[in-house]
Amino acid sequence: MTRFIVTFLGTTGSIPTKHRGHVALYLTYQSENEHCFLWDCGEGTQRQIFISGLNFMRLNHIFITHWHADHFAGLLGLLETMSLENRTRPLHLYGPEASKFFDVLAELGYSSKGFAVNTIDVPFDGKEQTTLLDDEEYEIVSMPVDHGIPAVAYAFLEKDRVKIDQEKAVGLGLPKKGPIYKKLKANGEVTYKGKKILLDEVSFVEKGKKIVYSGDTRPCDGLVKLAKDADLLIHECTYFDKKFVERNHSSIEDIVKIAKETNAKQIVLTHISRRYQSTKELEEIISQVAGDELKKKIKIAKDFMSIKLE
Repeated sequence: MTRFIVTFLGTTGSIPTKHRGHVALYLTYQSENEHCFLWDCGEGTQRQIFISGLNFMRLNHIFITHWHADHFAGLLGLLETMSLENRTRPLHLYGPEASKFFDVLAELGYSSKGFAVNTIDVPFDGKEQTTLLDDEEYEIVSMPVDHGIPAVAYAFLEKDRVKIDQEKAVGLGLPKKGPIYKKLKANGEVTYKGKKILLDEVSFVEKGKKIVYSGDTRPCDGLVKLAKDADLLIHECTYFDKKFVERNHSSIEDIVKIAKETNAKQIVLTHISRRYQSTKELEEIISQVAGDELKKKIKIAKDFMSIKLE
């Protein structure tokens, strides 16, 4: 069994509040091994990591959606602390124009790092997704979005997994457990006590999960395409009041439309403008705009909230 844990380290818009820090997501994927990722790194992210009891030294990949300060300003301190903690393992930093902006960050101050930072420039034009990381168990991909500056969304795509139907396997004479199953998966067949058994006879495919993070964006076709049938869509929702709607961000009305178009199973709203102080009032607005059925899918993120998917 695999498990995802998404921890919201910050959930505010451009300006922090007493209760909401700048946006950052810590994604933990647990399978045979544990993989940790950071999506955006707003001001104060490393302190939020400490408070959450998470481990910043386990991060090997950091993904920045765009280079507005509320999404990257925590990088400087985080990288400095990694160096002070004697990190030697390379760190991979992804983002549109990542090499350009990291070169600027690297020249600030007199610090010297004992580890390499490998920058990966993420494509930010068009409507096609790009594979950034391809592991045996998952992919992480990007999609250009519409924020007025180079910006992207990210998705964690767990690969489909072949699972053994134990009842069928035992029914065909195989033991309840043992190394024979590893051999069966590797070769597609196995001979046991003189009987040939095919993997297809005793297996089924468990569909991998999909987690999508929008970053900042207006509604756009690319994001809808990326988030189609997502198990979890984490989407910015800067505005809950029509009179404040501006270009380059999304409102609750936009979210309702996106929810219908993507058929995402669960939607969590983040990047909440500081003008909204009451979560209860926001939940009432969601009820009014989304209706009884759709509102069940939509949640408002809070700092240090965790969501688990298994």
